[in-house]
Amino acid sequence: QVQLVESGGGLVQAGGSLRLSCAVSGGTLTDYAMGWFRQAPGKEREFVAATKWSGSRPIYEDSVEGRFEISRDNAKNTVYLQMDSLKPSDTALYYCAARYWAGSHAFTDRREYGYWGQGTQVTVSS
Repeated sequence: QVQLVESGGGLVQAGGSLRLSCAVSGGTLTDYAMGWFRQAPGKEREFVAATKWSGSRPIYEDSVEGRFEISRDNAKNTVYLQMDSLKPSDTALYYCAARYWAGSHAFTDRREYGYWGQGTQVTVSS
């Protein structure tokens, strides 16, 4: 059973940066497409970024395009989300997610993902 553990969240001022990490255990990372999602209070969980097994051609939600970067180190079984130029609207609980046997695809729909971490809080002050 694969397990995901996020880290790296915190409190940052607007314009600042954070790097989230997602450590994957119990599986081989190249078997999984990976994604980052976020959920703000009172809102639905929304897609942020996704990467297929190779890490090539990542996809992003429009509001984070150009500010966030998803990457993966398959040798370390870790996925990252580098977040720059943070805005107060980025404040949310950020989740890492994994989809097994994804082929050469990345996924934006949270229903495609079968494994989730516990989340890490990101708070951006104005």
